[in-house]
Amino acid sequence: MSNRIQIFDTTLRDGEQVPGCQLNREEKVEVALELEKLGVDVIEAGFPISSPGDFASVKAIAEAIKEPTVCALTRAKKEDIDAAVEALKPARHPRIHTGIGASDVHIKHKFNSTREEIIERGVWAVKYAKSFVEDVEFFAEDAGRADLPFLAKLTSEVIKAGATVVNLPDTTGYLLPNQMYDRITYLFEHVDNIHQATISMHNHNDLGLATANTIAGIQAGARQVEVTMNGIGERAGNTSLEEVAMILNVHKDLGYSTGINPQYLYPTSCLVSNMMGMPVQANKAIVGANAFAHSSGIHQDGFLKHAQNYEIMNPEDVGVPSSAILLTSRSGRAALRHRLSLLGFDFEKPELDKIYTRFLLMADARKMIHDEDLKELIG
Repeated sequence: MSNRIQIFDTTLRDGEQVPGCQLNREEKVEVALELEKLGVDVIEAGFPISSPGDFASVKAIAEAIKEPTVCALTRAKKEDIDAAVEALKPARHPRIHTGIGASDVHIKHKFNSTREEIIERGVWAVKYAKSFVEDVEFFAEDAGRADLPFLAKLTSEVIKAGATVVNLPDTTGYLLPNQMYDRITYLFEHVDNIHQATISMHNHNDLGLATANTIAGIQAGARQVEVTMNGIGERAGNTSLEEVAMILNVHKDLGYSTGINPQYLYPTSCLVSNMMGMPVQANKAIVGANAFAHSSGIHQDGFLKHAQNYEIMNPEDVGVPSSAILLTSRSGRAALRHRLSLLGFDFEKPELDKIYTRFLLMADARKMIHDEDLKELIG
């Protein structure tokens, strides 16, 4: 089994389901081109049947993208698949992503159906999509809560029907990492033809475990991960692209690789955030404003002595210009001396001690001290 992990980006489909984050066609193409530059393997461009605008956007992305696979989502319905086929006609590497619910909750309360009918509909959808494109991905929605023997049978049957990828989503973000590992392991042990398809992870973050579950799935044998920039998406969001990419990059001992160029992570994050009007939380891993910022005196002193005391990544490696030393009332003399030196001021210890005393009073009052405040402080 290859240890190359395929990065399937669904920022423009699942990510765009965040209320208020819809993009127009030109904006979607711009994001797609940035994702291509970033090095993603698959771009899920949208859900063509959902609206004329989304159909046009998928078609425009299919025309613009050269290297990555361009994917369109469908339900297991003829009209959905027909719309995807038409929208993907310009694509150099088209993929149809079709599927149906797999958990008993979905089978009973969403589809008013039976397990047998679900398998029949899933197999039909894969075969119908396969009659138009070679690359067909099947999603077993709510696989995280599906009965395992049934999920194994469904997986086997859609692979027999021609699915090249089988997506086993934790749609509700329910699973714990050990449960995810055990479920994927079970499928590899009980689905005879599983190696004829790529197994994919699509995990939601309702309990804050999407990234951990995705890594667990990779370790159990999944070789595609479905992710979004900044972790955006339905409800609490999806697995974060930048987190998975850098976990595999930092933990090289795991033995996995991706095609992601990390230096484009931060610029792509900023583009998506700005276009969608969706601010990135300051303490967001990798791309948050505080990801490489140090404000505690103990941390600042250690960082200034040797960056690896408190940083396991170089900010430049992910496209962040530099680390930041932030001055607050929790900062120590080392940080104050450092910031003053950047402004061209160098003081001996006795004078620095006096300035530091005044600095603490100012920091208590103003909370954050900027360069203008320091110039005022030293008169």
